[in-house]
Amino acid sequence: MIKKYNLYSSDGCHLCEQALTLCERVIPSDIINIIDIVEDEKLVELYGTSIPVLEQLNSNEKLFWPFTQADIKKLNKVELK
Repeated sequence: MIKKYNLYSSDGCHLCEQALTLCERVIPSDIINIIDIVEDEKLVELYGTSIPVLEQLNSNEKLFWPFTQADIKKLNKVELK
């Protein structure tokens, strides 16, 4: 299945784990690509103080933590248009 979302995170980040749980309540987990920012210096620069960050790939819209299940649903509706 094609990935439709990126979840920028880091291993051991408890907020990232919470964000993934929220995402999986709204979005099928098989369309979420989990990206560990530690492996990319540019991503650390972009998101190092903001993770978790959820990006909708079709619209390039992003949700920066803290976000809610309602925020994810709204982002998902943007993708469906």
